[in-house]
Amino acid sequence: MSVSPSPKKELATIAIFTVAVLAMPIWLAPIGAAYPDLLQKFAIFGIFAIGFNILFGLTGYLSFGHAAFLGVGSYTAVWSFKLLTMNVLPAVIFGTVLAGLFAVLIGYVSLRRSGIYFSILTLAFAQMSYNLAYSVLTPITNGETGLQLTQQDPRIIDSMFVEAGAGLPSTTLFGLKMSGYPGFYFCAVVLIIGFWISLKIFNSPFGMKLKAIKSNQTRMGYTGFNTRPYLLVAFVISGMYAGLAGSLMAATDPLAGAERMQWTASGEVVLMTILGGVGTLIGPLLGAGVIKYFENIFSSYNENVLHQIFAALPDPLEDAVVAVTSLFVGEGWHLTLGTLFMVIVIFLPGGIVEGARRLKSLVLRPTVRKYGFKTDQPTTRS
Repeated sequence: MSVSPSPKKELATIAIFTVAVLAMPIWLAPIGAAYPDLLQKFAIFGIFAIGFNILFGLTGYLSFGHAAFLGVGSYTAVWSFKLLTMNVLPAVIFGTVLAGLFAVLIGYVSLRRSGIYFSILTLAFAQMSYNLAYSVLTPITNGETGLQLTQQDPRIIDSMFVEAGAGLPSTTLFGLKMSGYPGFYFCAVVLIIGFWISLKIFNSPFGMKLKAIKSNQTRMGYTGFNTRPYLLVAFVISGMYAGLAGSLMAATDPLAGAERMQWTASGEVVLMTILGGVGTLIGPLLGAGVIKYFENIFSSYNENVLHQIFAALPDPLEDAVVAVTSLFVGEGWHLTLGTLFMVIVIFLPGGIVEGARRLKSLVLRPTVRKYGFKTDQPTTRS
């Protein structure tokens, strides 16, 4: 039987997480990942993965339709910028709430089934949403061109207080532009809040019920416990996280397109969660960071960059090394990520978090043997 951590331990967890997130521009600089656009992606997709993990990690229900909520959040945020104000707070609130309402509708229908049938239903809803956004709802979504800002947008609230300029306005937080590092720190604060809420859910009685549903939903049903309301609440919370991530995408780059609702976006968050560690607090964040790092850094290493890196080698050896390395970086970064994912799934089913735990046990084992501590005592897992 697991015991909820003490408030002091929760506070320490949040404090460490907060420092780590806010200091990302410092400790990510040595690996070339400290520029604002990538840091924003780390934070935004971290929020997306945290929310997905509340559903998949706690209940075991695998959704392939969370990209629909991501897209709803983006479209809602851009419409907020067009109709009301360039302030990001209303856009984030509206995007999160509307995604939650959409999740109620999809969850109510999809949760009538479980297992692969639930996954297929969510995938179908996501593809329906994508096709509607791409064609049928063109007056709302602007179809394949995407929803963008124009100078003719009314922006009712802004027009009451600020005279319109010559060019397109920028998204702001009460006058602070949401580009560069200010945009990252806004996303970082939202990520910290989202992580804190996730931590509370994991350690709450509600979270324990979700874990029990994952463990044996049939047995819970036999005891007379109605699991559907709890599953629906988890689905809606997860959808709201996705809508929040989508609205933050629009806040940092005021554009919304139907491609954010494709099934590939749903599959990406599944990979993030599995790669980092399903059902763990920090795992989905690590998975999101790894995938976005590969996508943005590894993909930039073309043959010219590789020749510069290995310029000190003799020419024949340099050409050979570049020829082999180019298969795994640049346009071949998917091969590296796929190989890493295969290794994780085969040897570390618990993801990166499990790998870290095994490494920790290997490091501590000599200390245990040296000082004669017993190794057969049960250990608690965070």
